[in-house]
Amino acid sequence: MTPTYLTAPDGTRFRDLNGNGVMDPYEDPRLSADERAADLVARMSLEEKCGLMFQTVIEVGEEGELLEAPGRISKSPTTTVVRGKHLSHFNVHAIRSARQAAVWNNNLQALAAQTPHGVPVTVSTDPRHAFVENTGVGFAAGPFSQWPEGLGLAAIDDVETVRRFADVARQEYRAVGIRAALHPQIDLATEPRWGRQAQTLGQDAARVAEFTAAYLQGFQGDALGPDSVACTTKHFPGGGPQKDGEDAHFPYGREQVYPGGMFEYHLEPFREAIRRGTAAMMPYYGMPIGLERNGVPIEEVGFGYNRQIVTDLLRGELGFDGVVVTDWELVNDNHVGDQVLPARAWGVEELSPSERMLKILDAGADQFGGEECVDLLIDLVRAGRVTEERIDVSAHRILRVKFQLGLFDDPFVDPDAAERIVGNAQFRAEGERAQARSLTVVQNRPTRDADHPVLPLSGAGRRVYVEGFRPEDVAELGEIVADPAAADLALVRLGAPFEPRDDLFLEAWFHQGSLEFPPGRVYRMRRIAQQCPLVLVVNLDRPGILTPFAEFASAIVVDFGSSARAVLDVLTGRVAPEGRLPVELPRSMDAVRAAREDVPSDTGDPLFAVHFGLELAVPAGQRADR
Repeated sequence: MTPTYLTAPDGTRFRDLNGNGVMDPYEDPRLSADERAADLVARMSLEEKCGLMFQTVIEVGEEGELLEAPGRISKSPTTTVVRGKHLSHFNVHAIRSARQAAVWNNNLQALAAQTPHGVPVTVSTDPRHAFVENTGVGFAAGPFSQWPEGLGLAAIDDVETVRRFADVARQEYRAVGIRAALHPQIDLATEPRWGRQAQTLGQDAARVAEFTAAYLQGFQGDALGPDSVACTTKHFPGGGPQKDGEDAHFPYGREQVYPGGMFEYHLEPFREAIRRGTAAMMPYYGMPIGLERNGVPIEEVGFGYNRQIVTDLLRGELGFDGVVVTDWELVNDNHVGDQVLPARAWGVEELSPSERMLKILDAGADQFGGEECVDLLIDLVRAGRVTEERIDVSAHRILRVKFQLGLFDDPFVDPDAAERIVGNAQFRAEGERAQARSLTVVQNRPTRDADHPVLPLSGAGRRVYVEGFRPEDVAELGEIVADPAAADLALVRLGAPFEPRDDLFLEAWFHQGSLEFPPGRVYRMRRIAQQCPLVLVVNLDRPGILTPFAEFASAIVVDFGSSARAVLDVLTGRVAPEGRLPVELPRSMDAVRAAREDVPSDTGDPLFAVHFGLELAVPAGQRADR
């Protein structure tokens, strides 16, 4: 049954979602979101209400068709989860084009219209406007405009740029039917080794709070409405202080620690998110160790299971009444091919899936992330272990957001408009300019044959040795040569160091472990610098130990997500770099190991301090900011 638009006797146009020919209260666009949600909850079956409480991965057909078989990561055919299990929240993965995504959204919403009450789907996404490609974290931009990572936005240190980014991303998401952002990620990057820093907004709690307000304004506006994208702010109460920097996706990273007593410091951005009306919150996987608040020990279980954190702190003390969605897979193990990732049931590993679900509900969560085990929840209700009234509370919160977004009134999008909006020339130019502005110059010395710093690179006619760039991308610098001994300048781009791991699902995508560059790489860079001046561009998705390079590189530029063109714009002086480090760059791994995970700028004597960055003296007439 596809709902039709009808006109009520008083002239009000509405979608007849249940096909009864009458404008029921939940179909009445004149009523408030709360009134409509209350009416619909009273009409829904237990199965429908339970289906609302799950959000899982979904994949897009090549031409926008619905996938009716398990995907690369998604577990069930689309019709099975929408009509069979009554799910209506999905985290979309790979998107090839704007038209593909828009056509798929419309197909998905048409399928959802065939459910008993025509509940529309809310499509969500992890970040997808930058450079990191990690199925467990976010996606590279693809057809969308491309901006620096969160750390790069923080490096620009301009609240208006954050707001503008969020507004552009909102318009592009909205055009293809994405109505929920599983971001901003406002964890404070106080532990240098932690592998999820790229999408954060730095380590400075007060500044991150300001960025958070701007981010939410850009996505949600003053209040959720038909033009908004609802934000899930994460990861409450702050996922940064992971023990030894290991990530809580994995069993060896389950512990979150506060040796410096800075728990309240990590809360500051979340307080601001609540004040600014974030639609949802997501607790992290981490299990707090040795944490007390007001003299009361906090239970040592993952935050998603923790009633003291979700109900007492988030809902009670901080007054949050929005949706709480857990991070992915707290109930069941995740099997993908021949790899497995255990359920992140930290501190409750011995509980059965049903018992984990009970503990999550008792903690105060509304929605299970990464799960589709609806029967498990229905069985708990029918067995009397969970009341239907408890289900109704979460169902109301979840439906309220759908109504606020206008999804019940019109969930469809225009594929032609999507093609015009997504990745348009203006948005791409703004994103690339932000990439260039975010570049952070931390070292700029004169060469042996000059009395001025090596940057900016002016003039032509030089011979250049290049690594990490395609020759055609840097051809404007001069003749590209294959031997640094024959070069006047070496330009090398390096990625941040990490320890490769690949035993558990997702592990290969996470950059973890030591921040030191391999000794052979340091040796090779030193040899290059002995033959010609060396300009290093280092992409940091988390801090790296740059100390060895600082001894011999003529210039070091830190990159938090920038195209080759954006880098060249800065190196040649066309765009002035504005970057200031949003995190400190430690001098050594010994300093990192001695630092406290929850304390910002705690590595003693860093090589480059937080907020450090050099300006480039561009000769008059050379600079032409785009």
